[in-house]
Amino acid sequence: MKYKVKEHTTKRLVRGEHLNHHGSLFAGIAAQWFVESGYIAAVEVLPAKNMVCVRIDTLSFKKPVRAGEVVSYTSRIDSVGKSSVKTYTKLTIGDEILVDGYSVFVHVDENTRPTPHHLELE
Repeated sequence: MKYKVKEHTTKRLVRGEHLNHHGSLFAGIAAQWFVESGYIAAVEVLPAKNMVCVRIDTLSFKKPVRAGEVVSYTSRIDSVGKSSVKTYTKLTIGDEILVDGYSVFVHVDENTRPTPHHLELE
């Protein structure tokens, strides 16, 4: 199955409960939203029930995010393997990239064993 790469964007309002002891977005929350955004990009073309996250690669924080800011998570499929899908995700405010990196998801069968997805990028 051929797939033309598309971007998927979600927005989040950073609230007080999302902050760490420095008053900026807690890395664990940022990572949760990061993986969720990558997952949504992957399941736009493959069944959600068959996809699991197996790795976060090079999640790089470049600048703190403060309460009240609205952030955008934009993800796209970057590459595919036999059973894997690697997504690139960036967290931005306006045009500024504050966090970016990659997530890897694996297409699995009903026993959670990797299984080919037959996805090809155009």
